[in-house]
Amino acid sequence: MTRHIHQLRDWPKFHWDQDALAAPLADIRHRQGRLLGRMESLGFPLQKEAELETLTLDVLKSSEIEGEHLPADQVRSSIARRLGMETAGTIPAEREVEGVVEMMLDATQNFRQPLTKERLFAWNSALFPTGRSGMRKIIVGAWRDDAHGPMQVVSGPVGKEKVHFEAPAAPLLDRETSAFFAWANDATDKTDAVLRAALAHLWFVTIHPFDDGNGRIARAIADWALARSEGSPQRFYSMSAQLRQERTDYYAMLERTQKGSLDITPWMEWFLGCLGRAFDGTETTLAAVLRKARFWEKHAQASINDRQRLILNRLLDGFVGNLTTTKWATLAKSSHDTALRDIQDLIAQGMLKKDSAGGRSTSYSLKED
Repeated sequence: MTRHIHQLRDWPKFHWDQDALAAPLADIRHRQGRLLGRMESLGFPLQKEAELETLTLDVLKSSEIEGEHLPADQVRSSIARRLGMETAGTIPAEREVEGVVEMMLDATQNFRQPLTKERLFAWNSALFPTGRSGMRKIIVGAWRDDAHGPMQVVSGPVGKEKVHFEAPAAPLLDRETSAFFAWANDATDKTDAVLRAALAHLWFVTIHPFDDGNGRIARAIADWALARSEGSPQRFYSMSAQLRQERTDYYAMLERTQKGSLDITPWMEWFLGCLGRAFDGTETTLAAVLRKARFWEKHAQASINDRQRLILNRLLDGFVGNLTTTKWATLAKSSHDTALRDIQDLIAQGMLKKDSAGGRSTSYSLKED
């Protein structure tokens, strides 16, 4: 039987090569400071837009890692309402979306609050408001009980499963989680806060205390720790988006680490590298924010109604597919004739253009320089 790190005699006495991590950690800290300084120079409105883009990406990609695809417009709208950006938060969101958003924002906006059993129970309940994961009924808002066997991460067809990892047995969870919380909330620990984020993610996902949602909660805990490392609730990069992009390597590194020793230097190095690549991803977010700002600056004197502003913002936020008169009427909750008048007015003002395909497939897009 393969042994896992939580079964080692010295568990959970993690250690790593501080000298090996010194250079990459210094680089991360330098880039972290430059990124925050750059975002502060944008001014408050653009900061809020950048934060909205980042948090939306974080929620979507953390769920995608688990194979769940949430409606992007609902996620964005839910986050916007909570950030006080009412004009961007007009689309109603389903309970499942609201729950994921609530968890992520509690982790980042309330980063000064300690991690507790009750707080994580609330996160788990928010992720599964119906008490089910898909069709399967699960234990929600409490630790798993292993009534149907040990908690294992497996792959492969029935009868030929490969066990990638087996978590600590359910009777051990109170002890295991208590040790984790004591470390996570220890203000006297001198370990660099970014390294603490890497360790918090690994430690929690190794305990795997819930029936489901462990990965998403582990990533929320990492975001909580990263927010602590910056002393700010504002998020301008998405670690989850980068983990989604590197999903295969992410799972492989977790498996190797959990089947290795308590010297977790390779995991720490990988986490720091992934975080650096997440910083690189902010360029895409910033480009989208600046594009939107330039558009509205150019058309600051335009005379438009609420329906038109709604749809234009949807296009600027990355509308999927072609915008037709029918889709406009649906999104704006208007008649087909009203939608057509709105579109023609925006074309006349130089804000929309008719796409090359005509006839029944006539569609429209933003007119930009």
